[in-house]
Amino acid sequence: MGTRLKVLKLFKALHRTRIGVFRDDDRALTAARLKINEEFRKNKSETSEEDISKMIKMGSDVEAILRQSVLQVEHVGEDKLLLRPRDGLFLENVPYCDQPRKKS
Repeated sequence: MGTRLKVLKLFKALHRTRIGVFRDDDRALTAARLKINEEFRKNKSETSEEDISKMIKMGSDVEAILRQSVLQVEHVGEDKLLLRPRDGLFLENVPYCDQPRKKS
């Protein structure tokens, strides 16, 4: 896959992740959109393949962190918060067991 295609794919992935992570939060959606666009615009004239590869790696890492680690929380009262987990964010909770499971 060409470098230009990888950059475009990462750009789209970051924006898709931004929309999923900050759903219903217009301020965060706008701030993230502006930051993503600013970073790509700032580096659009980069020609070094090595530097471009490093930036693609960093962008992929940022996308993974956003997708896997960011939780959306909303203030609903003076001392209350509402947690809005996304589908697939939490792993299935498997209780601890001293005995190994038997394979079926």
